[in-house]
Amino acid sequence: MNIQEIIEQMKAHINNLNVNEEFLIRDLFYGYKWNRLDKNIRIQLGQIFLNQVNNNLHPQVKPKKMEKKGNNQQKYIKV
Repeated sequence: MNIQEIIEQMKAHINNLNVNEEFLIRDLFYGYKWNRLDKNIRIQLGQIFLNQVNNNLHPQVKPKKMEKKGNNQQKYIKV
C-alpha cells in the first residue's frame, strides 16, 4: 500500500468524525495498523497530510494552532 492510498483511507475515517472533534493522525487507524507502519512512513504521512491541510486540500480539517503533543504530533480539528 502506498502513501496516497493510506491518505485516502484517512480521509474516509475523517468523514466519520464529529464536527469540532480533535484528532491525531494515529487516531484515524486501528491501533495495530498504525503501529505496523514503518516509522519513516508515519513521519511522511504527517508531513504530507499537514502540507495538504495547509494547502486546503482537506477543507473539512484545520490544524490546531500551535498545539503539538510532546512526541511532536500535530493535532487537527474537523470543521
